[in-house]
Amino acid sequence: MLDLIVKQARIADGSGNPWYWGEVGVKDGIITHVGGPGSVDVSAAQIIDAKGELLTPGFIDGHCHSDLMIMDYPESGIKMQQGVTAEVVGNCGLAPAPFVPERAAMLQEYITPVIGTTKHQWSWNTVGEYMDAIHKLKPAEHMATYVAHGALRIGVMGFDNRPPSAEELEAMKAIVKEGMEAGAIGLSIGLLYAPGSYANRHEIAELCRVVAQYGGLLSTHIRGEGRHLLPSIDEVIWIAEQSGVSLHISHLKAAGKRSWGQVQEAMERIDQARARGMDVTCDVYPYHAGSTTLTTVLPPWLLQGGLAGVLEALQQPSIRQRLHEELAEEQDDWDNLVASTGWHSVVVSAVHSDNNKSLEGLSIAEIAEKRNVHPVDAMMDLLLEEQAKVTIVYYHMATDDVDAVVRYPYSLVASDSLHCETGKPHPRLYGTFPRIFSKYVRERKIITLEDAVRKLTSYPAARFRLGKRGLLVPGYAADMVIFNPETIEDTATFEDPRQYPHGISHVFVNGQWTMEHGQFRNVYAGEMLRAARQVRHCCGGH
Repeated sequence: MLDLIVKQARIADGSGNPWYWGEVGVKDGIITHVGGPGSVDVSAAQIIDAKGELLTPGFIDGHCHSDLMIMDYPESGIKMQQGVTAEVVGNCGLAPAPFVPERAAMLQEYITPVIGTTKHQWSWNTVGEYMDAIHKLKPAEHMATYVAHGALRIGVMGFDNRPPSAEELEAMKAIVKEGMEAGAIGLSIGLLYAPGSYANRHEIAELCRVVAQYGGLLSTHIRGEGRHLLPSIDEVIWIAEQSGVSLHISHLKAAGKRSWGQVQEAMERIDQARARGMDVTCDVYPYHAGSTTLTTVLPPWLLQGGLAGVLEALQQPSIRQRLHEELAEEQDDWDNLVASTGWHSVVVSAVHSDNNKSLEGLSIAEIAEKRNVHPVDAMMDLLLEEQAKVTIVYYHMATDDVDAVVRYPYSLVASDSLHCETGKPHPRLYGTFPRIFSKYVRERKIITLEDAVRKLTSYPAARFRLGKRGLLVPGYAADMVIFNPETIEDTATFEDPRQYPHGISHVFVNGQWTMEHGQFRNVYAGEMLRAARQVRHCCGGH
């Protein structure tokens, strides 16, 4: 007696091979039978007729910021309605662990604009304890995490803009070791964000030697995505080559009009690294706008005191004048994207207080006009008014570049979605995965249906070391989605982003029917996914 049989399905098994008619049997959360029509000839407690719709593995969001959102919303309705059955958090160096109580304010102000907050008590200190907290929560979907470089650097060094001492470096390596032994999938770094931006390549390479010992992955938000894109790609490839770690470049893009087209050269550098025997890949989200915090438009030197230091500095006339001068033109040592895309491309998506709710959905240029001030002053004033807790949608990419990265054989699709309970979040929070099928497969034919499934299932499962997931084959976890490839549609827009997609009829997590036509079935079958590994005692570079 099986627990579940799905019949009359078009099966796209996650491998990238052509779909075929068939059926799948499940027992104890594991796929036991896969075959053609009528091949599963045993009885089952539950039989579901897919009615000719597509049956695929569950989608895996390999880059998002749901670290705390999952605690308040363990049903994960926003992602489950997109067919997502697993999320990878701890990205861009941003995470709520490790948590050093004496630096609690620093860590919380660092992550809140991206990760948000939670009503739950922070009951952890280490990365392993954070993973235990998620495990005890028993969410509806699976979760996996990195060790986050920004969080561990704050825990050891605060926001100091300097190289670590020998003792501090050893303390950071110990945190990486603890996280890797607890089952983290690797180390994430955010070289655009302070304090990650204060780390040099030698510091990161030393930490990555620990990651490499455990067969883990380095995931990186590179230092510059505009005119510094190619040197930033070179930097992280150097780090990976020196340390012997596998490298994954987060949300590959060319930001700013003057850099459009450079993704081709960036992908060529990945190809060259792979030709030398290096393990390098990337991910992409299917939109021409990004989303981040408003503080990212500031020069790195201003962020070295943390957000408290930023707020103090923005009240000084000399600092404000200097920002007027620096933000007016390109800079040699950091990416000033405003110089090439303009303030009209920077749109406020969420603010912290109720006082400025009317500004959500307006660009900094529009806010400046409304207030009759210069855009730089409008930006600085808004940061002061909101205690620097402002998120933005940033229109800084070319559609052709996004298409090229989506097509790229070594790219997978991830949402990079932020925690956003209020305001107008980037529509990728609600629509990333259906959008791939509706816009990139069906309408524009950028990639095939089967390759789209691969980029959302088996590829991220293998890349992020998530075990036997991402394929519809016997012995693999029964995380599955049924949807109509002719009608699946993202409905979230930049103007009205809080809209759920259409076309997904069933979602299963560990073989349990979790979502039906957008309705959560009150089933919590998710797990904290921990990387299983053996320590490698040789960790030299290539």
